[in-house]
Amino acid sequence: MTEENLTLAQRKEKAESLAALGVKLYSNGFSPANTAAELHPKGEHLGPQEKEEGGDVYSVAGRIMAMRKFGKAAFCTVADKTGQIQIYIKQDVVGNELFESFKKWDIGDIVGLAGTLFKTKVGELSIQAKELVMISKSLRPLPDKWHGLSDVETRYRQRYVDLIVTPESREVFKKRVEIIRLVREYLNSKEYMEVETPMMQPIPGGATAKPFRTYHNALSMELFLRIAPELYLKRLLVGGFDRVFEINRNFRNEGLSTRHNPEFTMLEFYQAYATYEDLMELTEDMVSSICQKVNGSMKIEYQGTMVDLSPPWKKLTMEQALVEIAGIDPDILKNDAQVMALAKEKGIELEPLAGPGKAKTELFELLVEEKLINPTFITAYPTEVSPLARRNEDNQDITDRFELFITGRELANGFSELNDPMDQLARFEKQVADRGDDEEIHPEVDLDYVRALEYGMPSAAGEGIGIDRLVMLLANAPSIRDVILFPHLKPEQQSKPQADSQ
Repeated sequence: MTEENLTLAQRKEKAESLAALGVKLYSNGFSPANTAAELHPKGEHLGPQEKEEGGDVYSVAGRIMAMRKFGKAAFCTVADKTGQIQIYIKQDVVGNELFESFKKWDIGDIVGLAGTLFKTKVGELSIQAKELVMISKSLRPLPDKWHGLSDVETRYRQRYVDLIVTPESREVFKKRVEIIRLVREYLNSKEYMEVETPMMQPIPGGATAKPFRTYHNALSMELFLRIAPELYLKRLLVGGFDRVFEINRNFRNEGLSTRHNPEFTMLEFYQAYATYEDLMELTEDMVSSICQKVNGSMKIEYQGTMVDLSPPWKKLTMEQALVEIAGIDPDILKNDAQVMALAKEKGIELEPLAGPGKAKTELFELLVEEKLINPTFITAYPTEVSPLARRNEDNQDITDRFELFITGRELANGFSELNDPMDQLARFEKQVADRGDDEEIHPEVDLDYVRALEYGMPSAAGEGIGIDRLVMLLANAPSIRDVILFPHLKPEQQSKPQADSQ
């Protein structure tokens, strides 16, 4: 029998002995009136070994995180959602039967209790229990309190344990909730309307990525999990909703990394009668103000590097970045053949039909992207790699598009929207014709979206911001798995049930 199964067997035996004594191991109905956090201020005025006057009774519920048992008394630390508080259990107060039962309780058990406040001789606020109830018996021991969950994959796989024993993890996810709440508040203040669009789509669109496939039996049709809501949100612009946003779950059948999870959260928003420059201004204000609210400053540390989110943020065209940061001769960027040759020289493998626009973009990703630490907007993306963006009126080879980079990572992508249905159809058809074996490009054109544009879509700008990456930045988390409660992992090697391992 493994050590894990031995411990599990011992705890099950202990649970059975408690049940035999009449203890309800999984009781229901205890409702705490107080939290640990609210009790601490109530006891601030107490001195060592002083009890609260009046003898008010308070009740809390939570998980036992530490225990110290003596002859006829015991101390334990109980943690609830707000923090921890010490509990004092005395045999002559709770009674012999309950005290004998409590001596068999374990760290990890969830309990409810009621009692009065006092401070110990060392000045620690405590509750002297008068009532004690077992709410849920823990059959598995918690990790050692000094080491916690040291294995990172176990932290991700058993997030429920990670949240119990790692306060830092709980704070990350509390911060995530706060960030999303502030995003909603900000966009609501700008008169954006939150909407919902389909998560199962007949034609995946709005981004280039390999989709997940599913099948609808009643309709006898293949469907695809959403890779982006973009084309549906722009249909709403056609319908007359001038400002819309969606905080959405997207699914892309791609590899795993510190920046990528196949299921992730995006914010996408679209505004009629606006340009990409308007959205750069909005993004700068929104992200910097949210940072100020959640971190108390616009200057933060990310993995040992100081990052300043204070406006204004730097703006460079892609070609300017290639010249100023990558050190490429500007004359080379003006010569298509030389650009293609330089990409090949740098080890970039391009598809047979790829042109200089694709080559410049790949050079940027290789030579520039990771060097953009403080917020930087990169603009003037090649039309070749921007099938949904509006062409620049002065230079048809580039689009009115930007990407925002912070700490060497893309955080946002936005552009002035293409609303010419003929131009859009031609770009869709070219993308399909050039796809070859690329599974990230769907072989079917979304003709219904083109039809929507034919009814007329106002001039507009749209943007997507990676919520997971924004949380990573503002919570100082090194991996996307640190900010997703249940990230996708390879299947776990399941151990055999205990009965079969004897």
